[in-house]
Parts: sequence; structure tokens; C-alpha cells
Amino acid sequence: MDTEPTFTTFEGHTRRLTAPLTDTLTLLHAQPRAGLLTFDDQTGRSVDFNLSGTLDDVLARHAPETPRTGPGRPKLGVVSREVSLLPRHWEWLERQRGGASAALRRLIDEARRADPDSERRAQAQAAADRFLGVMAGDLPGYEEATRALYAADRDRFEAQLHLWPDDLRLHALYLAAPAFPVAPAPSPA
Repeated sequence: MDTEPTFTTFEGHTRRLTAPLTDTLTLLHAQPRAGLLTFDDQTGRSVDFNLSGTLDDVLARHAPETPRTGPGRPKLGVVSREVSLLPRHWEWLERQRGGASAALRRLIDEARRADPDSERRAQAQAAADRFLGVMAGDLPGYEEATRALYAADRDRFEAQLHLWPDDLRLHALYLAAPAFPVAPAPSPA
């Protein structure tokens, strides 16, 4: 997702808000109460925020981190991490144009171009699954809905959710939508 991340806050099975971080923190700070659960819509993970202090304190504390500076190419977002490979893999990488890092970046870019929707589908499945596990794990049809989600069977997924509370059902459908193939347009007669 290239747009600003959103968060969704539920009170029980009722959706209170879906909004960017600032609006979400403003609601949570203004109306702190037990029983509110907030989810990161990109990951489906439940998030807890430290709401102590003034609203300005809360907003500053949870502001997105500024990129680190240091060795490498920080303006490009280059991050150094450890990779474990067998000696034959390192030997192959070292023979590649531009070295190991450049070769790995090219391989990843080629894989992403080969199936551009794969990553989007996998992220949507994981986000919807995490959300459902917390919010719907005890609802009828939960296990079958999860199976349908990973099988990319939109009709079966929607059928399992039809008796669920509206806000919960609609948010699950929203999170899961990218996990399902786009139906082809009907051909003209």
C-alpha cells in the first residue's frame, strides 16, 4: 500500500474508526476506555499505544521514525542486515556483476516483477488472518473462512461471514479483498 497507513479501532464487534495514525491517536487519547482494540490495517496486527501525557506527547511519541543515517546509502533506504548462505551461494554471488548485494537486489526485483500480485495477496491474507484470529476466532464459520481466504475462494469466504456482525464482516472483507483474484470482465456478446 502506497497510501498513508490506516488503523481501525473496534469496541467489541463495532467499528469505531478507520483513519490515519494521527486521527486514531486523537480518538484513543480523547476517549480512553477498556475494550477498545486497534488494528494496523496493513498487517492486521493489534497495536497498543502509550496514551499517557498530552495529545501532543502521544503524537510525538508515535510519530513515524526518521530514516537512520550512517554508512551505506541512507537516502535510498538501504539497510544492512545479516544473510546466511552456504559457501557455494556466496561464491556465486561474489562472481556476479556489482557484487553480492547488487545481485540479491536484482534477484528480488526479478521475482517481484514475475508475479507482482503475489506479495499483495500474501500480505492481504496475513493481515485478514491476524485480524480474524483476534476478532472472530470464536464465531461460527471462522475456520472455514480462514481456509477459503488462503484458497483465494471469495464466494466461500463471503458465505462464512454472512451471519457475522456487520462492522466485523465488512472490515474482514476490506482487509481480504486484495487476496482474491479480480474477476475477469464479461466478454461482449
